[in-house]
Amino acid sequence: MEIVAKILIAVVALEHLYILWIEMFAWETKGKEVFKAALPPDMFKPTKGLAANQGLYNGFLAAGLIWSFFIEDEKWQTNIALFFLGCVTVAGIYGAISATKKIFFVQALPAILAIIAVLLK
Repeated sequence: MEIVAKILIAVVALEHLYILWIEMFAWETKGKEVFKAALPPDMFKPTKGLAANQGLYNGFLAAGLIWSFFIEDEKWQTNIALFFLGCVTVAGIYGAISATKKIFFVQALPAILAIIAVLLK
């Protein structure tokens, strides 16, 4: 189960690096494709700065999850991974409530599965 946990943590981290890239560097191109249901096309340019800020926070989540791979103490490695997975879960649930339910399945559910795998390892 440890390998499954690490794979799921990596998937969540990579997802958040991808979100960082979209929101910080490709908001007016790829962002228009990914978030077309959330914003009308004319809103991407004026919201570029806000999206970049959100992207930075997604990067912090990814960094915390990646950091957990380099912690040698197993207890601390688990605690750090659970903390950042918990943050991703809360963000995903909030996004599902405040924006679109799809966010739950894209963001929160993978983090919840990773939490379960971490707790079962």
